Amino acid sequence: MMRRPLTAIAALGVLLASCGAPRGDDEPPTASTVDETSTTMATSSTGDITAKLPLRLQPMAQSWETDFTKSTIDFEELLVGIHAPDPRDVIPPIDDPVFTPVGETVWIEDREPGVLLEMGDDARFYPLAVLTRHEIVNDIVGGVPVAVTYCPLCNTAVTFDRHWEGQVLRLGVSGLLRHSDLVMWDDLTESLWQQITGEAIVGELAGAKLEVVPAAIVRWADFRETHPQGQALSSDQGFGIRYGSNPYEFYSSQSRPYGFFQGEIDERFPALERVVGVTLETAAKAYPFSILAEQGVVNDEIGDRRVAVFWGAADTADALDAGDISEAAAVGSALAFDPVVNGRRLTFEKSGDDSFTDVETGTTWSILGLARDGELKGAQLELLPHRNDFWFAWRAFFPHAEVYEG
Repeated sequence: MMRRPLTAIAALGVLLASCGAPRGDDEPPTASTVDETSTTMATSSTGDITAKLPLRLQPMAQSWETDFTKSTIDFEELLVGIHAPDPRDVIPPIDDPVFTPVGETVWIEDREPGVLLEMGDDARFYPLAVLTRHEIVNDIVGGVPVAVTYCPLCNTAVTFDRHWEGQVLRLGVSGLLRHSDLVMWDDLTESLWQQITGEAIVGELAGAKLEVVPAAIVRWADFRETHPQGQALSSDQGFGIRYGSNPYEFYSSQSRPYGFFQGEIDERFPALERVVGVTLETAAKAYPFSILAEQGVVNDEIGDRRVAVFWGAADTADALDAGDISEAAAVGSALAFDPVVNGRRLTFEKSGDDSFTDVETGTTWSILGLARDGELKGAQLELLPHRNDFWFAWRAFFPHAEVYEG
């Protein structure tokens, strides 16, 4: 279906002015700033679904092919993040990503963060400097169609398999937000999908869920060292954007998220503290960065699954802090792994700034779960599905999940 080309100048202007809201403003916008009709419902005797929607959503219901009669949510939770005649893909996803080999990639600084995705022998790095500007990369990795997604407002990076019932979805940015999180749309059914959960929330596929492909936010220096044969997104994706600056300047140092989030804040942790949110089939659990930084490593269980959470790479830059990402404050890296190798459960201890040792064999492991020395040298721990959400976002979408408190 439709894919809208956007000029480089227009795209950059929208990216700076839309989802990010005011830059460096600790006082978040009010709900009226977001949308003055956010709680207004139209009345009509026609009885059709359009008339029952909030006024702000009625133009979408009239012009989109999305089936608004099917929904798993309260429509009042949907806010308009981009005000345009049709906000879809005003923030343009990358549909034909350009990569360069690790050895030829010189534009990314060592401490800059990005999404590590590895499928078979195909390892790729998607810098957050690029993802903050596009939010979705539709790619094929290891022969599998995937969507690498990132919501800057929630710091949520999630990768999905784009297969759906024998077809391949192309995901785009709808321009809508729910609990401050990116709402995506697909080009086959025009259903709306929640980025943080991968669930279709409105449309023909409402209630369906995309398969999550495990990935992690890591530092470029760590990816480059561990995956010398890998690839990274090029600095030229054809949009005329100079990547490396942060359009959400000082967002992560605010006390509250922008006004796109109107829910309650659980005050056990700062609203914009990062947590490792591990989501398994039967259970989910969050591990706050502040606790991980103190403990270095956590050996735990979630439901009937074992998990090891590594903390390290303390110099990893915060992509949502300073205007220049390479000069931003350090926020650290944290990854969740399955600690079982060849049927044997391992228990880990922190043994250096970015190294870990298992008690059972004495093998030394990197922050990315690679065995560097010892009996298991060369082994690779399996990533578990996880993300580095802001605390407020995790609690909004996983309110009943456990929280590790040390």
